[in-house]
Amino acid sequence: MPFITLAQKQITLEDIYRKGTFRAESVQGFQSMKDGRFYVEQTKDGIIKKSFENNETIATLIKNEDVRNEKGVTLSLDDIEWSDDETKILIFKDRESIYRRSSKAIAYVYDLATKKTMLVDNDKILHATLSPNAKQIAFVKNNNLYSKDLTTNKTVQITKDGKWNFIINGNCDWVYEEEFEFTRAFEWSKNSNYIAYYRFDESKVKTYEFDVYDSLYPKQYSYKYPKAGEANSTIDIYIYNTKTAQKTKVDIGTEKDIYIPRIKWIAGTNNLCVYWLNRLQNNLKLLKADAATGKTASFYEETNKYYVDINDNIYFFEDGNKVLLTSEKKGFNDLYLININTKTEQQLLKLNSEVVDLYGVNEKANEVYFSTAYMVKNRMPAVYNLSTNTIKPLREQEGTHRLAFNNDFSYFVDYYSTATIPTVISLHKTSDVVANSNDEGKILKNNKALRDKIEVDYKLPTPTFQMLKNVAGYELCSWMLKPASFDSTKKYPVLFCNYGGPGSQQVANRWGAVSMWHQYLAQQGYIVVCVDNTGTGFRGEEFKKKTYLQLGKYEIQDQIDVAKHLATLPYVDANRIGHWGWSFGGFMSSLAISKGADIFKTAVAVAPVTNWRYYDNIYTERFMRTPKENKAGYDENAPLNYVKNIKGKFLIIHGTADDNVHFQNSTMMVNEMIKKNIEFESGYYPNRNHGIYGDNATFHIYNKMTKFILQNL
Repeated sequence: MPFITLAQKQITLEDIYRKGTFRAESVQGFQSMKDGRFYVEQTKDGIIKKSFENNETIATLIKNEDVRNEKGVTLSLDDIEWSDDETKILIFKDRESIYRRSSKAIAYVYDLATKKTMLVDNDKILHATLSPNAKQIAFVKNNNLYSKDLTTNKTVQITKDGKWNFIINGNCDWVYEEEFEFTRAFEWSKNSNYIAYYRFDESKVKTYEFDVYDSLYPKQYSYKYPKAGEANSTIDIYIYNTKTAQKTKVDIGTEKDIYIPRIKWIAGTNNLCVYWLNRLQNNLKLLKADAATGKTASFYEETNKYYVDINDNIYFFEDGNKVLLTSEKKGFNDLYLININTKTEQQLLKLNSEVVDLYGVNEKANEVYFSTAYMVKNRMPAVYNLSTNTIKPLREQEGTHRLAFNNDFSYFVDYYSTATIPTVISLHKTSDVVANSNDEGKILKNNKALRDKIEVDYKLPTPTFQMLKNVAGYELCSWMLKPASFDSTKKYPVLFCNYGGPGSQQVANRWGAVSMWHQYLAQQGYIVVCVDNTGTGFRGEEFKKKTYLQLGKYEIQDQIDVAKHLATLPYVDANRIGHWGWSFGGFMSSLAISKGADIFKTAVAVAPVTNWRYYDNIYTERFMRTPKENKAGYDENAPLNYVKNIKGKFLIIHGTADDNVHFQNSTMMVNEMIKKNIEFESGYYPNRNHGIYGDNATFHIYNKMTKFILQNL
């Protein structure tokens, strides 16, 4: 029986997943205005303008009652985007999710000066984006790219060959959206004269289908999903001239089996930067493309014996010749200053810690703002002066700082939290902070009520961060959460929570890293442990990429090693050690109950990959190459191939409409368990995707997992 802590107010699943009892407050609609002196904030009555200097309200910019659709109905301002010149806002209504990052909605443009609202299109559209001069708007509908002149109300169809499951213009195909982490596949030039866009030809990509159970006869949903080793879309990049209506094809070379993971306009020029990446993802080139001719020239190239990570840490200087970017090519992710014309580079920081975020550059002051993974688990912001080659911290308190700067970097908002302190939002004058990094600024939200609730009412225990060693002697970051009533003379069951995928991090000093569900389990008498195994991020390239070509091998061995160590501790019940995870974590849980069957007695795997052959090619080949090139790597760590080892209690859960990790993974695993007469429990969630949410699904799945753990661990 679990040990119940009576001294605490008891957490319920309803508190977590229905009532929002532990929901933190934030500043709604915060955005800096372009002059750098003011910011906007959303209130119940509309959008107000406030001063950075004294935090006082200056004016009401938009009243809710003034924003109405063509039928005179007031439009909600909960989902909006500002134009660059701050004269208009985009308003989105009835947004409908498609995949992880994509959605479509009815879009309106509201003019602050005239107080008039314009409907962009009668149908739901994707990626409605105002031009920088706010005179045009581009969007995607039916796989085609459109542009609308807001002065004449005239719409131009830029492309006409778009067709579902064949040709996509201006929007990503599924695998680009998921693995390169963007979905709008077009970019306005700064002068509003050009739109650069992708054209995906996915006709040779194989189709994946699943049933949608919502009618008498289920519908079948089909889309293009390239699995490991299979054909990709063919990519072309075009530049559309908004003045002449001419389209220019960008020269990205003759090789077709490649990736174009980013396009970005180079500041101060009519040149487009095109990221060129080979299929193995170990050779990256940055190409400079002329908007008028489409001709390209490479100005930066990076090769890697493993793979090159793609991110958005890049800044183009206004002179059109310098670019700042991050790379881990010398061991740790660092800042590099590149000269486009001379193709020379300079490594800037040379720290033994990872640069995480590049916030931007104040060119007038010659200062670069960034954050590092201090002691791995923290996110600490700093400023680097390009002239003096000096670094100054911007905040001193350990924890996670996420900064949002205004346009001229004179002010920033700090979103600060730790594993035990809910987010504190504060406003700071940058010069004051540079002079004194302990500057407290002005508190916008302190979440004191939530902090009092968890510390006074619920008396929640504090997780302890520690380094635990694997068999090879390498230290692994971890946290451990013990029951508030912990008694070292008693023995406790232990539950591992784990994701563990390449470059990920769970052992972080931020609010939410230890979830309220884990606090709930601690109240039920469980010790909850999280270990960032080999392959996780922010500890240097070699630690992260050691798992190359053999996903699962070192990762699960680390989990097994730590579990065996914990089993020797006097307060741990060695016969009651379990493991749970979702997605890559579900893959790990499936290995824990099979490869680690001698130590893990219980496992819960949600939406697991059970064989990397079933997963998409961009992600899988980045770490594993193709099944043809690396058969052993795919076979030797696939949970499917270790089903015979399972001895403990196993719960496997999946959504039937999971477009990411297909339901196929779980059905194949279940089939193997049936063949080998292995007992298991399962749960499937009809028409739910990878996140398994909506219509009570979140509460239901956590209730199901909770009961399973209480009964079997």
